Amino acid sequence: MKRIDATIVSSEELWDGAFFLWVRAPEIATVARAGQYVMVRCGEGCDMPLRRPLSIHRVSRDGSIAFLFAVVGRGTEWLAQRSKGDSLDLFGPLGRGFEVLPASGNLLLIAGGMGIAPLVALADQAVESDRSVTLLIGYRTASQIYPQSLLPSGIETVVATEDGSLGTKGMVTDLLPEYIADTDQVFACGPLPMYKKMAEMTDITNGKPVQVLLETVLGCGVGACLGCTIETLNGNRRVCKDGPVFELKEVVWDKIIAPAASGGIDNANLV
Repeated sequence: MKRIDATIVSSEELWDGAFFLWVRAPEIATVARAGQYVMVRCGEGCDMPLRRPLSIHRVSRDGSIAFLFAVVGRGTEWLAQRSKGDSLDLFGPLGRGFEVLPASGNLLLIAGGMGIAPLVALADQAVESDRSVTLLIGYRTASQIYPQSLLPSGIETVVATEDGSLGTKGMVTDLLPEYIADTDQVFACGPLPMYKKMAEMTDITNGKPVQVLLETVLGCGVGACLGCTIETLNGNRRVCKDGPVFELKEVVWDKIIAPAASGGIDNANLV
């Protein structure tokens, strides 16, 4: 992990309050893994002393990395106001990312809302290694959907919206029974209720390995403050260092409290 000054290459608002940001950060890009994150310093001086965690959304061969985030508070509001050429103070990459088993040729990715953020990097890496990817995405409504044009080519994408404005009407977990049979591994990122529902679907997952990226409030990012400690079947774990990726069956879900923001670690502490 390193602290670096990264230069913003581009910033775009994809839909109301959701921003897609590319920064030049070769020191991070060359070692980053899907599911890892960086801590971003927001604001000027001591106005906002705690860094904000952002999932690594994409990695480019030219040494750039991308972030996808929603404006949910002062930190992300400040970040959304940055423009091309501005500098960002980054610390990372941090945490334990997704682990794809060598024998896994068919991957099922499940995104709830802004949980799409870390899964696109995983889809990119899977496609590059000639794996088959099916992406299930759930949104509240069609106006909040991640653009299909930005997804890696060659993957199957299935959409569910809560209001039925696009794709299947319902929750993204409603799609799971139809698509899990031919899957070798499952990877998910989304709000706590989505994970709890998946944990109840043991008859559907049928012993398949399921990894989830857990959202919780992060303070330090290096495991020192213990503010992100959760209970697992293997004892207490720090989300920032032992995670943010965990096996679904490992987490004691009824002991997890939902953070104020939803959609993955990229928004968990962005206030």
